[in-house]
Amino acid sequence: QVQLVESGGGLVQAGGSLSLSCTAAGRSIRDYSMGWLRQAPGKEREFVSGISMSGAYAIYAASVKGRFTISRDNAKNTVSLQMNTLKSEDTAVYYCATAPALSDDVDAYNDWGQGTQVTVSS
Repeated sequence: QVQLVESGGGLVQAGGSLSLSCTAAGRSIRDYSMGWLRQAPGKEREFVSGISMSGAYAIYAASVKGRFTISRDNAKNTVSLQMNTLKSEDTAVYYCATAPALSDDVDAYNDWGQGTQVTVSS
């Protein structure tokens, strides 16, 4: 099992940027595809972005494509999410999680961290 800890959230104005980081412990993330997911108040968790085990492939939700970039460093056991041109609708708790294969299905993800809050003021 992998323990995941997210960091880097905060309060930012619309149009600004934030960089989230996810640090893993207990097992190497090389064995997993990784993803970022989010949950806004009163809404269900939704997929944001995923990256393959090697980092060669990445997928994004339509709502963030072109604004967010996912990356991973298997040697450091970390996954990052660079978020640019943030909008108020990006406000949510952001989670990283593992998956056996690259997927945009929330239910495919496991080992969720506790999340980091991102608040975008308009």
